[in-house]
Amino acid sequence: MIKKQSLTGCLLTMRSRLVLKGHSLREKLAEMETFRDILCRQVDTLQKYFDGCADAVSKDELQRDTIVDDDEDDFPNTRSDGEFIHNNNGSKEKLFQSLSPKDINGIDFKGEAITFKATTAGILATLSHCMDLMVKREDSWQKRLDKELEKRRRIEEGYKSALSELKKKSHFRGPDYEEGPNSLINEDEFFDAVEAALDRQDKIEEQSHTEKWRIQRSSPVPPGDVYSTMGSHRFADKVEEMVQNHMTYSLQDMGGDANWQLVVEEGEMKVYRREVEENGIVLDPLKATHSVKGVTGHEVCHYFWDTDVRNDWETTIENFNVVETLSENAVIVYQTHKRVWPASQRDVLYLSAMRKILANNENDPDTWLVCNFSVDHDNAMPTNRCVRAKINIAMICQTLVSPPEGDREISRDNITCKITYVANVNPGGWAPASVLRAVAKREYPKFLKRFTGYVQEKTSVKPILF
Repeated sequence: MIKKQSLTGCLLTMRSRLVLKGHSLREKLAEMETFRDILCRQVDTLQKYFDGCADAVSKDELQRDTIVDDDEDDFPNTRSDGEFIHNNNGSKEKLFQSLSPKDINGIDFKGEAITFKATTAGILATLSHCMDLMVKREDSWQKRLDKELEKRRRIEEGYKSALSELKKKSHFRGPDYEEGPNSLINEDEFFDAVEAALDRQDKIEEQSHTEKWRIQRSSPVPPGDVYSTMGSHRFADKVEEMVQNHMTYSLQDMGGDANWQLVVEEGEMKVYRREVEENGIVLDPLKATHSVKGVTGHEVCHYFWDTDVRNDWETTIENFNVVETLSENAVIVYQTHKRVWPASQRDVLYLSAMRKILANNENDPDTWLVCNFSVDHDNAMPTNRCVRAKINIAMICQTLVSPPEGDREISRDNITCKITYVANVNPGGWAPASVLRAVAKREYPKFLKRFTGYVQEKTSVKPILF
């Protein structure tokens, strides 16, 4: 039997612990174990009491049935007086004497009920405290998780930013970031890098071109009849074929041809493009027309063809050399172009021929042509250092003369050169099509303006070369 005083004291002690701070969840679980033991003992005690009561009720019903059946004749001699019954001898016996065994009388039912209630209240209080501890721990872990996620986010952003910066630095030029279909640089980054490199080159060229043009180079110009013949060499037939094709097709008007798109128009200069791709490589044919005052077609073609002055106006070449001189008006040239990272460096091997086109009648303008087209040569085989590009380019120049008034001599104010420039270039390798087209749209007009400006400056104080 568990006494009321000892149970109450134990419960009060345990409940006082609930208010103490710093109790761990393990301690609360231990208290729950103690409460469970107490509650089990209380349940056993109460169950024993209820079982005794049930037995007493059963015995009472049995005794009543026996008295009624066996002593019907004596029933009038007996009477009931309160809770006592009188027998024939006049003595009294308690009616529920069988309901009061020793063990049942020893249980304080009210006290046990109060203690049971206190125990269950203690369990509920401890459960509530455990739940509070778990909620607090969950909040604590959630805060730690949020901090870790935020820390990870900042680290990832820093990594992406650092990687982006490294891509833009010139020394970060691993093979995975070079030109190619599997390059880690997307089209926007590729274009930005190329454009930045071209801008740097433009600034350097602006600082140096004035000094270049001040250096006067004079090379003897062969007479015009030298350029009227194709010469005798192994590529003579190919040169004649290329000249005839350009004179037949390159001078055609593109106004009614929907395949040609006007991409640039600046004053007298117009640049057209026809979009063509082959195996993912941009092969866009390009055609430009331009009119330049004060120069002749012979002068423009001479400076375009003459390798002695090539570096004075050509800013994209790293180096070049004449591989073979075929005749007075035809040479084979090998040249490498400056690399524009992340694009690979390009080289080109081509035959360059200059021709004067004979007029069919006296009304035809004086026409000159330079054609450059790719060839093969044993002394300039392709290498792994550069991507070999293929070209087919023509510079066709026609001289238009406005007769001066009276008997005055023709001056440079009376002449205009009409230029038709066509370029078919296979860049080789692989680079984003959008980048190649954007660079072509930027560079070709700039080249024409730079070159024709150079010719005007070089010829301004020289006699007219028809």
